[in-house]
This record gives sequence, C-alpha cells and structure tokens, in this order.
Amino acid sequence: MYKSISIAVIILIGILLLLLIPFKTNNDKLVAYFSATGNTRAVAESLAMAINADIFEITPETLYTSDDLNWRNDKSRSSVEMENRNSRPVIANKITDMSKYKYIFIGFPIWWGREPSIIDTFVESYDFAGKTIIPFATSGSTPSTDEAATDIRALAPGANVLIGKRFPNDVSISELKTWGNGQM
Repeated sequence: MYKSISIAVIILIGILLLLLIPFKTNNDKLVAYFSATGNTRAVAESLAMAINADIFEITPETLYTSDDLNWRNDKSRSSVEMENRNSRPVIANKITDMSKYKYIFIGFPIWWGREPSIIDTFVESYDFAGKTIIPFATSGSTPSTDEAATDIRALAPGANVLIGKRFPNDVSISELKTWGNGQM
C-alpha cells in the first residue's frame, strides 16, 4: 500500500513540477517594438501574449524626452531624425539569435506618416532574408502602415514584408490574436 502511495506522490510531484517550470519551446515568432510613450508597448505586449511570441523592446541608446518628441519644434530630436532619411539612432540592445525567428512582427508609433528612424536602424541590423516581417503601428491619425512597409521592404532585401496594420491603443487581445495568426 505504501509503495503505491509513494508512486502516486512521485507522479503528482512530477506533474506539479511540469506545471510550475516554464516550458521552453523553439518559438519562431518574435514581436519587436519601439515605443516612445508606452502606447505601442501595450499593443506589442498584448500581441506577443495573443500569438505566443517572444518579445523584444527596441531601446534607443539615448532615451527620448518629451522635448525630443515635440513634433511642432523643427529642431526637436524626432523632427531632425525624421527629416533626414539617413538618420540611424543607435540602439542600446540586440537580439542574440535572430536566426531562430521566421515571423517578425515589428511595432512602432507612426511618425510623420512612416516608421521612426530607429526602426530603420533595427531592420538594417539583421539579416531578414527568407523571413516574414509584419509591421504594426499605433497612431492617432495615420490610417495605414503602407509607407512603412515600403520602407522596410527596401531595407530588408530577401524578406517577405507584409503591409501590416495600424491599431488603436485599446485593441482587444482577441482582435490581435485573429490578425496575428492570420499573418503566418
């Protein structure tokens, strides 16, 4: 009797350990995002959760201040960067193994009708040949990601760059799951 109870306890402990220890899979999906004010971060986190993807924040070496983001000031950092198509803000962090990802969702706020220059830096930092890039954006007024997709396509030779989508800040996880899974 004690032997069967001991075996049952061992099995139960094994099951509990499997439930408590995160199960690591070879995930081929990544949500990489840049967020200056937190809006894109919220959408990116929800998308990553909805499609069970790894997540990576594209962090500028020098963080943006509210003065840097003042689009009404022609001399603000964001205005200067967006005026110069060759501007490449330095990124503080890197993905250690991009090769394991097949689908890369790249999120950003729309600035001046397109992706922020730091996204261009990110795309030029990796080899995306044979991968699918799906842009997604947050914006209060720009209706689409068409220009960003065109720009990213030019910066990522050999990648399949989809048009992507702009989302409101309050997008539901259900909508993100349906959209995200439909892109793969």
